[in-house]
Amino acid sequence: MSDSKQVWTEEIKSHSSIFSVNFREVWHYRDLLLMLVKKDYVTFYKQTILGPIWFFIQPILTTLIYVLIFGQIAKLSTDGAPQIAFYLSGVTIWNYFSETLTKTATVFRDNAAVLGKVYFPRLIMPLSIVVSGLMKFAIQFALFIAVIMYYTFVKNMLHPNIWLLATPFLVVLMASFSLGLGMIFSSLTTKYKDLVFLLTFGIQLFMFATPVVYSITSIPAERQWIVNLNPLTGIFECFRYGFLGTGNFNPDTLVMSTGIIAVILLLGVLIFNKVEKSFMDTV
Repeated sequence: MSDSKQVWTEEIKSHSSIFSVNFREVWHYRDLLLMLVKKDYVTFYKQTILGPIWFFIQPILTTLIYVLIFGQIAKLSTDGAPQIAFYLSGVTIWNYFSETLTKTATVFRDNAAVLGKVYFPRLIMPLSIVVSGLMKFAIQFALFIAVIMYYTFVKNMLHPNIWLLATPFLVVLMASFSLGLGMIFSSLTTKYKDLVFLLTFGIQLFMFATPVVYSITSIPAERQWIVNLNPLTGIFECFRYGFLGTGNFNPDTLVMSTGIIAVILLLGVLIFNKVEKSFMDTV
């Protein structure tokens, strides 16, 4: 009687190279990703009074504060755009980037109990954070569109142009940048836990290095190249130029941002892939 060869439906083995990233396996676990997104949404707002309405309240209050501080007191230029539309454009996309980066940077620490007991592709965790953030961004983006339509068709103060069609690409760039940086910090914080505090402080400073509350045209021409080194600069300027029709957007900055973000995302995936094998020994 011959022995029949046993066929396994799943085979779990240690990868020998940091370049051995199994994206097909990640796609196979897409149902888990959707379940994690749903869990994140439900658990966060289940015991709140206003629930998803906070998605609208937060950007509105932040925008009003920016209008008061940077618009009325500091008198920063908005390139002729209405202050509410100008600051809301910055708040909308900055909120998505900063929150995604912050949550991704602590994914190993926050999910150590699950990651140490159950096997699944570890990339699912940071990817679920990115997708979950897109839901909140979509709601806040709808609020932003309503404001843009008001100032465009009612007040006739804005003149959007064809560059607004680049919005999906800009969102992908922001998601990739926050995912790449987040995975790098998440990998480092498994060993150096105080980097979490540095990241929290660094994000606040990084906002002022990004044209969130100001336009790059308000910076002296000889110093604009410094701000353009920030990968988010091209994204913010393109976003504003497309929807507000103001500013001095240079497509070259967006090309440079794309290249920098691609490199950071690649490094993030490789470093994350290396650390995930042994993070339970240090977390």
